[in-house]
Amino acid sequence: MTDATPPADTPPPSESAASSPSLEEQVIEAIKTIYDPEIPVNIYELGLIYSLNADTETGHVAVEMTLTSPACPVAGTLPGEVETKIREIEAVNDVSVELVWDPPWTKDLLSEAAMLTLGLG
Repeated sequence: MTDATPPADTPPPSESAASSPSLEEQVIEAIKTIYDPEIPVNIYELGLIYSLNADTETGHVAVEMTLTSPACPVAGTLPGEVETKIREIEAVNDVSVELVWDPPWTKDLLSEAAMLTLGLG
């Protein structure tokens, strides 16, 4: 018969490490709290986030995003709001948000959830 008890010097498995969201997941959740003022859908589901790179070792988060149009009324403030929300995450040390226009945003970038919310699905 073998003893299933781990040796005393073996640390117990970390439940919090297994259940805590990754830095990228935390960033996505933060971004999902930001809504386009004209459309009742968050900017992540709208497809405005083109790329997201979250480096857990350095705490650097880089985001490339766009807007529904260059004439969007929040063009001057939305990227800053994204940066502010991401900086609120404890593990984040640095954030860069780049506003890009290529490729242009289209309705094809909407998530399925956004399409349903907007009655397009």
